[in-house]
Amino acid sequence: MRPFRTPVNRLVLGGTGLALLLTGGWLAVTGTTLAHRLPSPWAGPAAGDSVLLDAGRLARLRGEGWWTPTVIAVAVTLSLLLVCWLLAQFRSGAARPLPLAAPGGTVRTRALAEALARRATAVPGVARSRARALPRSRRRLEVRVRVWLRPGVSPQSVLPALCAVAAEAEKSAAPYTAHTRLRVSAESHRMPHVR
Repeated sequence: MRPFRTPVNRLVLGGTGLALLLTGGWLAVTGTTLAHRLPSPWAGPAAGDSVLLDAGRLARLRGEGWWTPTVIAVAVTLSLLLVCWLLAQFRSGAARPLPLAAPGGTVRTRALAEALARRATAVPGVARSRARALPRSRRRLEVRVRVWLRPGVSPQSVLPALCAVAAEAEKSAAPYTAHTRLRVSAESHRMPHVR
């Protein structure tokens, strides 16, 4: 759910920010001395008004038959969408067990990730590693492996062994199709300081 969640979050935040920016810009331009330079069909507040809807215009809208149901429907729809979005932030697919090819066999994603991290740490030249296994759909599993190399070890020397570990994890996740993303970092030299 997370790769889908991040673009949705960005779209929601970006759309909200753009709407607020455009509304603020519209109010700033139409309420100042720039208002006389705007094109004639440009909508703006009436002369002397400092609000979008004055009391008279709001009373006329409330008198229309469509106004109240429309406002209620929009408010309920937006509230439901925001509640669904909020609940989606707390849901992660990492907790549910994955069914295996063996009848009745399952494995927890955390156990799979811990085993993968231990196997990656056992590769010569790897200082430490961290792994996550995230189910993305009914048959797709995303595996993320982060590896820190010991000082002086080149990534080319450990990459074949790490690819073999990733391939073994992908094979053991069957019937899921696993997509592994490997990130290699060098552990920093921690030189003791002399005072």
